[in-house]
Amino acid sequence: MRKHFLLAFSLFIGMNSYLASAQTHTRISLPSLFSDHIVLQQQDSVSVWGWGEAGSTVCAVGSWAPQDTASAVVDDAGRWSLKLKTVAYGGPHTLQIFQAGLAAEGTTLSDVMLGEVWLCSGQSNMEWTPQNGIVDQSAEIGSANYPDIHFFSLPKRGSQSLQDDCEAEWECCSPDVMQHRSAVAYFFGRHLHKNLEMPIGLIVSAWGGSSAEVWQPESSLPAMDDFPRVKQERKCPWWPVEPATLYNSMIHPLLPYRIAGAIWYQGEANQGYPAPYFDLMKALITSWRKGFQRDFPFYLVQIAPFNYNSKNNGPALIREAQDEVARQVPHTGLVVTNDIGDADNIHPAQKQEVGIRLANLALGDAYGRDTISYESPRFESMEVKGNKALVHFSQPVRCEAKSIRGFVVVDESGNIHPAEARLRDGQAVEVWAKSVKRPVAVRYCFDDATVGNLQGTNALPVAPFRTDK
Repeated sequence: MRKHFLLAFSLFIGMNSYLASAQTHTRISLPSLFSDHIVLQQQDSVSVWGWGEAGSTVCAVGSWAPQDTASAVVDDAGRWSLKLKTVAYGGPHTLQIFQAGLAAEGTTLSDVMLGEVWLCSGQSNMEWTPQNGIVDQSAEIGSANYPDIHFFSLPKRGSQSLQDDCEAEWECCSPDVMQHRSAVAYFFGRHLHKNLEMPIGLIVSAWGGSSAEVWQPESSLPAMDDFPRVKQERKCPWWPVEPATLYNSMIHPLLPYRIAGAIWYQGEANQGYPAPYFDLMKALITSWRKGFQRDFPFYLVQIAPFNYNSKNNGPALIREAQDEVARQVPHTGLVVTNDIGDADNIHPAQKQEVGIRLANLALGDAYGRDTISYESPRFESMEVKGNKALVHFSQPVRCEAKSIRGFVVVDESGNIHPAEARLRDGQAVEVWAKSVKRPVAVRYCFDDATVGNLQGTNALPVAPFRTDK
């Protein structure tokens, strides 16, 4: 049975950090990320690392290319890292890791698959398992036999210092495994697997209630003058609020594993303090790409309608910031969920549709499947003609109901009025309120929980917006 080197790490915030230099290593040890059933990124140069005797040479060879051996010398701190080339998707393979001259005493990983590896992170809507409730729960769990989809799910642990390991292992997807793992990640992975016809690795690192700032290194955090007050207001015994806490223990142990991209479902925890969210997400994406040593695609799920009873319109501002991230940060994308939320449940049950939309976004954007339509219509511009506003979108829009709902107009005094709307010229909508002589701005589903019914010809919902930023 292979040996894992597991760093002692803090179960609760505030525990003493682990000192790597104090640990005594045996021949070779690996972080738990390298276990049987591992999925390595195909056709790439992947990082493999661990610990060993200083000055010794560590070798690695995969059965997909037994003639190619990668090696590295263990440094004075007892650490080693090497690059191993992978071929096209397939498996199962084996991966041998051993000290030069002592191959018989090395470690052999079995059921090693080459495929596409995605990191799945965020808060409760990413963590949410099928067992907690999804549409067609029993049927979905019972049919989850996908041995080429593998999960690596990190336990919920926080730390005030950087951690090099975690307590997890790779698992093959079965009904028993799937019902305890991220539903969004599963449906995302299943749709990718069916379309790409290759193994999929899903690294799940999520914690319900967590805010964006706990998922990034402290050095990357933007200035937030009011954060001490916000942190105190968020104080809760069930999830950490200290910046970097989950980055330290649930992201850093993964670095610099080779991944194809990341999906992110989070934002609800930041709706009470939305102002810095764009800067937070931009910094998070930048820091993760630096840590994983790759400018990978990063796809966000826009938070769904829910009766937050907010006083600052925070949920709408978070959705706006998420849209701005997708518009301004390179290699990012956005999945809109305005039509599949639940105003009375912050954990909407249609996790299948979220996963499928994320997968279609990846298929179209990252994998170049040009036959897949994956983008929601988004606001482009507005012009005012008399008492009506003409709103233009990025693509044709439609409404299958008799009337369009979700629009309001803002008058010259800043008052908001329910509005009527009708389609014009395919990619435009005419909006007006009878009591407003000249509209100054138009808003669509720009509040906590309004659900619109405007969609693109691809049936994806129009993204919420306002024209008066």
